[in-house]
Formats: sequence, C-alpha cells, structure tokens
Amino acid sequence: MTKIRWGIISTANIGVAKVIPAMLKGEHIDIVAIASRDLAKANEAAQTLGIPKAYGSYEALLADPNIDAIYNPLPNHLHVSVSIQALEAGKHVLCEKPIALTAAEGEQLVAAGKRHPHLKLMEAFMYRHHPQWQRAKAIVDAGGIGQLRTIQSIFSYYLTDPTNVRNQADIGGGGLMDIGCYNISLSRFIFGSEPNKVCGLIEYDPTLKTDRLASGMMQFAGGTATFTCSTQLANYQRVQILGTEGRIEIEIPFNAPADRPCTMWHTVAGKTNEITLPTADQYTIQGELFSLAILNNTPVPTPIADAVANMRVIDAIVASERTGGWVHIPA
Repeated sequence: MTKIRWGIISTANIGVAKVIPAMLKGEHIDIVAIASRDLAKANEAAQTLGIPKAYGSYEALLADPNIDAIYNPLPNHLHVSVSIQALEAGKHVLCEKPIALTAAEGEQLVAAGKRHPHLKLMEAFMYRHHPQWQRAKAIVDAGGIGQLRTIQSIFSYYLTDPTNVRNQADIGGGGLMDIGCYNISLSRFIFGSEPNKVCGLIEYDPTLKTDRLASGMMQFAGGTATFTCSTQLANYQRVQILGTEGRIEIEIPFNAPADRPCTMWHTVAGKTNEITLPTADQYTIQGELFSLAILNNTPVPTPIADAVANMRVIDAIVASERTGGWVHIPA
C-alpha cells in the first residue's frame, strides 16, 4: 500500500471547507467515503469534493471494509464516543480538537486506544505540523532566545449566531474549547512540559451560556504563559515567545494561510530577522504525517496522551474561575 483509504465522519464545515480539500492533495491519502446522518448532505459533499462514496449514517461508513482510517470533525461532545466506535470497527482515527469535553472523558478514548494497539490515534492539532511552529520550536530548543521565560498569545473572533455549534454550551461550545485549547497547547509544546498550576478568569454569555472571554495564566517550571481567547472580540491572533536573550513573534500562528508564505520574526542581540516560511497547507501535512505513521507503522507525531494533558489544563482553568484561585495540575 502506498495510500491510506480515508473515510470522513460528517459534513462539518471545517472538514468540507478546509481539511478535506487539503487532504485530497496528499500523496499518501485517498479519501474514499464521507458520511452524514442526512444522506442528501453526504451526497452533496461527495459530489462537490469528488469523493466516490456517500453514506447516510456513521455506522454504515464504519462498516465499510475498504476504509483504513477516519477523520472525525464532529461537534465536541461526539469526539470520544464516535472515535471509540471507529477504533472498535478497526479504523485508525484522526479526531478534531479538543479531544473530549473533559480530561476524564478523554481518558476513555486513551483506554480504547490501548485496547487496539495496532491502530493509530491522534488529536488533530494541525498547527503543530506547520513549518513555522517547527521552526519556532527548533529555535527555542537550540537556545536561540536564551532561556525561555514567557509566552503570550491571543486568539479571537466575533460570532454570536446561536445556531452555530461553537455557541452551543451543551455540546461543548465556547471559546476555551474552540480556540483557547490552541493557546494552552502551544505553551505546552514550546515549553516541552506541563504547567504546575494555572489561574483563569472567564466571562460567560448570559444568553448562550458559553464562555465568550477567557484569560489564563500558566506557571511552568521554567517560566509562565498567559493568554486571552474570545468568541466576541475582533478577529485577531498572535503569539510572542520571549527568552532572556531574544524573542519570537508569529504573525498568523493558528489559521496559517495555505495559499501564501507565512512570516515570523526572530529577535536576538538587538537584531530582528524576518523569517519567511514557504507556502504550506498544515492540514495536508497533518494528513500525510498520520497516513505515513500507518503505512510505516511508526508512532504518530503527537501521542494521544498529549490531548488528555491539554484537557487537564482546560479543566483546571475552568475550575480556577469557579474557585477564584490557583489550581494545581497533577504531575
């Protein structure tokens, strides 16, 4: 085999608009089917994207013996349950972030993965695979900013449509789950460790009941990370990584454009070097890396335990808002 045969669970917009078109460009990816609980929607997506098969239920797609792996971009409350169904059906699983509604729920998926050790399982945090983040990590690890001391990040957009899944509290909507998970993930990625304790401030929309403005502080052994995320602020994203001798600034850290180069800045010894990264589609890269892990039977780039660790921090940020104090993260 030189290609992995993929099935897509649901016609979610993130999949249809971004992930599937990107994966179709992959050398080791063959998308053979898409499923929706509405067969008409599945047929429409299949015709639009040139996918051979359309199914009117997730179960029908999972029963297809000609599918090796599935991509799960369902709403957050269905990430764990449907991903477990896919593993039990013998499929490798790439599941959208955040992996679960809580760390405890995420542990259920980890346990299912251990019951099927021959299957690959990964959370789809696509940003980590983009060349700009690989470059940033390499600079920090090589001492290019001296000792890493603090990270500041912001990620926001404005969306108040109550019908949008991001604004539905009962299925895992809200800013922390949708975009704050990136702020937390990148801090853990760059520090290369877990925070010792966290503190959070959260404002909830009185009508939607979702968190619309959240700020957090994380204490790591080597420094701190602070962030703000919001579903009701102007569209913006930026990351600053500061050390004792320099800093890194990433212009478009999360929704890196797939049709043009990305820019980041590395300042050290008083001089700023503008780094232009070649055009790359982080969704294509993610799909290729996962497919190659299957083909070569090698570990996935990001182990599923990392997804649960990220959820522990989200849980702690929420708990901090409730208690009004710092919350320690279990080692």
